[in-house]
Amino acid sequence: MRLSRYFLPVLKENPSEAQIVSHRLMLRAGMIKQSAAGIYSWLPLGFKVLKKIESIVHDEQIRAGHIPMQMPTMQSADLWRESGRYEAYGQEMLRVKDRHDRDMLFTPTAEELITDIFRAHVSSYKDLPLTMYQIQWKFRDEIRPRFGVMRGREFYMKDGYNFDLTKEDALHAYNRHLVSYLRTYERMGLQAIPMRADSGPIGGDDTHEFLVLAETGESEVFYDSAVTDLTFGDREIDYDSVEQCQSVLEEFTSKYARTDETHDEALFNQIPEERRRVARGIEVGQIFYFGTKYSDAMGATVQGPDGKNVPVHMGSHGIGVSRLLGAIIEASHDDKGIIWPEGVTPFHCGIVNLKQGDDEADAACNQLYAALTAAGLDPLYDDRNERAGGKFATMDLIGLPWRITVGPRGLKNGVVELTSRRTGDSEELSPEEAVKKVAQVYKAHPTGRGF
Repeated sequence: MRLSRYFLPVLKENPSEAQIVSHRLMLRAGMIKQSAAGIYSWLPLGFKVLKKIESIVHDEQIRAGHIPMQMPTMQSADLWRESGRYEAYGQEMLRVKDRHDRDMLFTPTAEELITDIFRAHVSSYKDLPLTMYQIQWKFRDEIRPRFGVMRGREFYMKDGYNFDLTKEDALHAYNRHLVSYLRTYERMGLQAIPMRADSGPIGGDDTHEFLVLAETGESEVFYDSAVTDLTFGDREIDYDSVEQCQSVLEEFTSKYARTDETHDEALFNQIPEERRRVARGIEVGQIFYFGTKYSDAMGATVQGPDGKNVPVHMGSHGIGVSRLLGAIIEASHDDKGIIWPEGVTPFHCGIVNLKQGDDEADAACNQLYAALTAAGLDPLYDDRNERAGGKFATMDLIGLPWRITVGPRGLKNGVVELTSRRTGDSEELSPEEAVKKVAQVYKAHPTGRGF
């Protein structure tokens, strides 16, 4: 993409309505525009990152054996009356009537709808286990939407649902999701700590939230600092292995880590004092096991091995895809702008032409653009007739991990400048060496497919 042809409405000044870093930088970088309170249009740069995040979520869900599908954003209230949640859910649910005066609702979550799909088509234990998921827009009518996409009313979310014959099978599905979520967040350059949490309106006794530590987090968290030393890395896990998935769960949840809702001061005080931490965290996902809560209420049963009908055991598992974008910025920025981790960057590398219109510089930039593209990368070439300082400021603001700067002086010596956005370190390399180095970086950090 050439920046002269791209839609990137960057702002020079900080928007007055933005209270936190991610909201401010997303507005300044031309990623979103507010349409109504807590509802945003996703402009090309923001949409591109959103799709990168979505792609990674899909990759890791499919790797874990989960099946993608799509459900509607509007649901019938009748299903929610079956489960008993229609009145209990509260004012966050947007309730509407259609032209035939039927009660409808804009989906905040889809336990009822997926249970209805399951009971219509599955009747035997032989069809289990089964986990299906979607990535879809949701709506919760927050009383005070704020912080941009971090606490909006409309949000993009992955919600998955497992159906199993026994509690033991369902808890394996729970563990499988925990493993897949750890992989997902690390691919995005995040450390998301699983913390014992409260189930809220979803229900169930077993639940963990995944929180990214950040000063602007909405939750107070208490944890053993040893949990921040844990990484999943590139280890391979057999998702069908109960033992391997259970082992990962124990490794990542045996140390104390809880939100303020489930905090136990007595247990916390058993941690050595030098390892006790109190901080803020941003929730980016949650997993639940809730047993037969919905299958009992809605008649979702299968015929077991003994021929008797039994309710299935269920769980639900969510990742806030649009919220993740804000969380990544909160965790990775400086006073110049965003610093995208390689896994989710909208463009792999920026090309800055210091003397647009100079035949040699123009030719070198075009050759770099072609070489990066041929290497399977997606570069952004700033070919505008702007001063160098403005081009650098734009690149720093939008946060591409790598920048190649091309100017007549360097080209006389056969070199360009390759700069790391995260460290600020630069080195002079031949154009061929610069392309090779950037390509090697992304072999180790595969990105989502995006657009």
